[in-house]
Amino acid sequence: MNNSGMSGARPDGKVTMYRNGSVYSAADPFASAMVVDDGTVAWIGSEQAATSIADSSMEIIDLRGALLTPGFVDSHVHLTETGIAAAGLRLDVVRSAAGLLDAVAKAAGALDSGAPLLGHGWDESRWDVPGLPTAAELGRAAGGRKVYLSRVDVHSALVSDGLAASAGLSGKDGWDGTAYVLRDAHTAARRAARRLPEAIRRDYQEAALREAAANGYVALAEMAAPHICDADDLRSSVAWNGSGTALPEVLPYWGQLAGSEDEARAILDDLGVPVLGLAGDLNIDGSIGSRTAALREPYADSPDHRGNLYLSVDEAARHLAACSLMGLQAGFHVIGDAGLDAALEALDIAAAEVGEQRIRAGGHRFEHVELADASAIARLARHSVTVSAQPAFDAAWGGDGAMYEQRLGSRSKDMNPFASYYSAGVPVAFGSDSPVTPLRPWASVRACLEHSNPAERVSARAAFLGHTRAGWRASKQRNPLLGQLVPGAPASFAVWEVDELMVQVADSRIQSWSTDPRARTPLLPALDTGSDPVCLQTVREGRELFAAESLRA
Repeated sequence: MNNSGMSGARPDGKVTMYRNGSVYSAADPFASAMVVDDGTVAWIGSEQAATSIADSSMEIIDLRGALLTPGFVDSHVHLTETGIAAAGLRLDVVRSAAGLLDAVAKAAGALDSGAPLLGHGWDESRWDVPGLPTAAELGRAAGGRKVYLSRVDVHSALVSDGLAASAGLSGKDGWDGTAYVLRDAHTAARRAARRLPEAIRRDYQEAALREAAANGYVALAEMAAPHICDADDLRSSVAWNGSGTALPEVLPYWGQLAGSEDEARAILDDLGVPVLGLAGDLNIDGSIGSRTAALREPYADSPDHRGNLYLSVDEAARHLAACSLMGLQAGFHVIGDAGLDAALEALDIAAAEVGEQRIRAGGHRFEHVELADASAIARLARHSVTVSAQPAFDAAWGGDGAMYEQRLGSRSKDMNPFASYYSAGVPVAFGSDSPVTPLRPWASVRACLEHSNPAERVSARAAFLGHTRAGWRASKQRNPLLGQLVPGAPASFAVWEVDELMVQVADSRIQSWSTDPRARTPLLPALDTGSDPVCLQTVREGRELFAAESLRA
């Protein structure tokens, strides 16, 4: 495969017909053909009907049994961080401090002199040998270069002694003189390590967007925030939407706290680019892996710690009220149950101040929300808060003996309660938090089907909608046809090579497929075959973002 379609291979002025495949459409669950005209879905129907309307003015693409679906929307990504992680040192396979130091030494030898060594993905909860390297050891392994290695959750990192000195970590909260940094020290270290020229930053972002296009994504919600990057990073991300380059749409958010309407307007004016909300990674707490998520009870493997609250209830309430009065989306990064308690209390206070209707109309969103009980879920539903969740987190860290259980003990069974959200009427949109987990949408759909807690599994159809149509809704897009393939909808879709199509449900006691036409249920790829569907083409509003060589062969 290659990315030959990035310039938009569809001939200008031509109508394109896709035929001889399967089209995932609520308008016709048995459709096998689709016509795209001027960036819009013009027609969906049967192969027989396609034969009667095809003519020489059209580009005809024979799907040869492939599946055509709405394009995926990732509801939580970090573009620059994704590009850096892909180009830098990958540490997900490391299983000890010694292995990490060996990897650093090998990577440092290939770097330009003076360039910092950036790496990502180490996860000590999976190491065979416990214990982290020292800052001095990292510096020596890198030949004196500055080193920044983000943990897999990107809420903490390992840094060399040289980077600790240049970032001024002495005396900062979250640094005790070792290689390990979190909280304020981590923010300072990350900023010092990734001071990037604009051209290099653009290269990282474009690489991330091209990777997304090659995996069937037509849009990604960029969750920028001051503790992650500067405003120039956000501006670069937004600029891709008007660049003329055929790439997925960037849905931009900026996670900065506002204490009033005037302060919120000042933040927006300073940014100088449109954003969908002051939301996303505005952290109320941290992560389970770094033990910074705020918990009601101590961590099972660290009884002296309950995590961290980075915002007070009053600060969060003022932010919610200010954004609600402006009709602007607000939201927070919140993972632990105590963090969610604070966020929900803030919602109640804001609703009392500006009115429940304004809060609900705001379409506010909470990112992650991994640990929530029935009472908290009911309050989320009452306030119409969208939960932007990451199914691959459970696939990576759920289950017996995995990181969630190490950190939380029996409480880990309550993590990522997807089915409970759906049952209570909480809007749910799914994403990857890339680079925390990869841009692999079908693996994420499968993670919903195979949740480590069977009670929280959801059907493939629900998971697929959460990765497509719900992503548009979570960003308050006004076109109700986004995320669907029906006549009149924007032609934003992906074509997939699949092994088998079926209806898959979360409960194995229920028959998982049906050939009865009366069911009228669109079919999705079988996700238990050992391989994910392969993307053959991605199109956004009629413009080709990615195409495999085999598509038109």
